Amino acid sequence: MSSEQKDIAPDEQAVNEAVEQEVEAQAVEGEIVSEEASRIAELEAKLAAAEDKIADQKDSVVRAAAEIDNMRRRSAQDVEKAHKFALDKFAAELLPVIDNMELALSHADREDEALKPMIEGVELTLKSMLSSVEKFGVLAIDPKDESFDPDKHQAMSMQEVPGVPANTVIAVMQKGYELNGRVIRPAMVMVSKASAEPAVDTKA
Repeated sequence: MSSEQKDIAPDEQAVNEAVEQEVEAQAVEGEIVSEEASRIAELEAKLAAAEDKIADQKDSVVRAAAEIDNMRRRSAQDVEKAHKFALDKFAAELLPVIDNMELALSHADREDEALKPMIEGVELTLKSMLSSVEKFGVLAIDPKDESFDPDKHQAMSMQEVPGVPANTVIAVMQKGYELNGRVIRPAMVMVSKASAEPAVDTKA
């Protein structure tokens, strides 16, 4: 072996060692990168799961808050209804008394001087009673000449009346009453019906 070859051999060995070290370094770097990528992917998966859990918890909180609001609203409505209709039965018991006073006044002989003080007393009592119940939301239903409303009126009979449209209240046999907009007694009425006679053709 010549001295020149001896000089080259160490250089090649150094190059080979450098290459091997580079390869090893790249391999180690690749392993590190792979481990980091795997770790990042794992952390991202955990983060996504945590975000989903937080989102579910937020939805649960929102639903719970909405349900609480609904319960409060229903409770407030129930209390309001209780206040409005607490007098329902009491008002219904007063209606016959009002009916009797109105009936007595309708049959009273107003020409009899001896009865006038009594009639005036009944009128004042009736007026005072109606005023008192109105303060609590009790209003009379007196639908004379109005269209028949099955929600507020009870038809006792039907009759043909010339010149009056069908389904018109032509007489009130007994007034109805409502409490804060809810009917506690329908008005008993007589209703007009359509004429059975055929229409006359005036153009003929």
